[in-house]
Amino acid sequence: MTPSDHPSPPPPPPPSPPQSIATAPGLQADPHVSPADAEPVLRTIILSRGYARLMLLSVLIGVPVAAACFFFVSFQHYLQRLLWESLPQTLGFDRAPWWWPLPTLLLAGLIAAPIITRMPGSGGHVPVNGLRGAPMGPRELPGVVLSALTVLPLGAALGPEAPLMALGSGLALLWLHAAKRPVEPKIQAIVATTGSTAAISTILGGPIVAALMVVEAAGLAGPQLVVLLLPCLVASAAGAVVFDGLGEWTGLPIGGLTLPQVPPDATPDAGDFLWGIPVAVAVALVVTVAHEFGRPVLSWTRRHTARKTVLAAVAVGVCFTAYALTTGRSPEEAALSGQITLGELAGNYASWPVGALLALVLFKGLAWGICLGALRGGPIFPAVLMGAALAIACSGLPGFGAAPALGVGIAAATAVVSGLPLTSAVLGSLLLGADAHNQVPLIVIASVVAFITSRYAVSRRRPPGPVLAHPEST
Repeated sequence: MTPSDHPSPPPPPPPSPPQSIATAPGLQADPHVSPADAEPVLRTIILSRGYARLMLLSVLIGVPVAAACFFFVSFQHYLQRLLWESLPQTLGFDRAPWWWPLPTLLLAGLIAAPIITRMPGSGGHVPVNGLRGAPMGPRELPGVVLSALTVLPLGAALGPEAPLMALGSGLALLWLHAAKRPVEPKIQAIVATTGSTAAISTILGGPIVAALMVVEAAGLAGPQLVVLLLPCLVASAAGAVVFDGLGEWTGLPIGGLTLPQVPPDATPDAGDFLWGIPVAVAVALVVTVAHEFGRPVLSWTRRHTARKTVLAAVAVGVCFTAYALTTGRSPEEAALSGQITLGELAGNYASWPVGALLALVLFKGLAWGICLGALRGGPIFPAVLMGAALAIACSGLPGFGAAPALGVGIAAATAVVSGLPLTSAVLGSLLLGADAHNQVPLIVIASVVAFITSRYAVSRRRPPGPVLAHPEST
């Protein structure tokens, strides 16, 4: 692939785009290009030999990235089960005792501290900044993988989505660098985005959700959108086939964001809409407050980072212990990323007392806020559980059903933490299963209301400013 195969790049994009999405010049639409001129440009690009090679490369990238993500997620899931179920039972407990998070999170902090302060890439992007930042390259990949495979299974209230995106972009760039041929930055950005999109599609419902993330997060328009989207779709589809096939062949648990059981479906009525909108506002405010708590934590850890990382991890363990002592339930429900507890909540919502649901929101929210500023991982999965728990707690209100409440909670929380209302609505609809079409109007409204509420709340608290950088190693 040579630079001559592609047109010269237009002006660079705005700063701070989501991680690995449109992170180099050439992926933003030129506002001066008219629709009449855009079509010939698009035709020239997609019919060029260089773009054909790029499409083939996208398929070749999607397969190994999906295979790597499969074993990555399966091994993480295995360690999680080992540490929180098998080991307590081996020691004679029916489940993880109330004090279990204290030693596990202490160990997580001791592992995370040297990764953040000494390894290239600091173990990944700071989660309070969202899925932002330049794609992780091969040099930063060991720290990201090591952090995700140790700190997250030990109980950090963060998800695997950010490490997966870093793994996908890092492997894609490693493949590109192995060719030992000069590649212009625009193509490197597309390849990195292709890899991260193939990776994230494995746990977020497949290629459609991942493609929507690219469209919505990058803020693209015109021919540049199609140029970036096609390789991502092809890589995601190829990766999804490999990921699902490996799951059936090996029998290993995938551990993605899925709901094996959901509340009985019912078409939302006026009562569901009357309650759903204020509940979406409540979810947005709670998730926003918890998320914003991560910013002072990040500022606090900028000096003496190693020591304060350990202290933050211990504080997270205290939150989970407090949840167990307050509710008499397992601390595992509040610990970890949350997708397992989300499945249990959706399938057995009637067995959860309102007090336990509110305690889950409180203590997991505190732990999540600390983790956002001090540890490394994805911000979305814990927020989804918090939103679902708060909405289900409200489902006892007259005229508000459990199925609409679950959809509202998932969509509202995802819209807040991802900043992508359309992607959030689609993800919430997919998670509710085959009958979700009845819930789509309410889910869409909840996503939009939550997004606007969150942005208004943040604008009232702090003026727009630069994204905080990684803590300094001290």
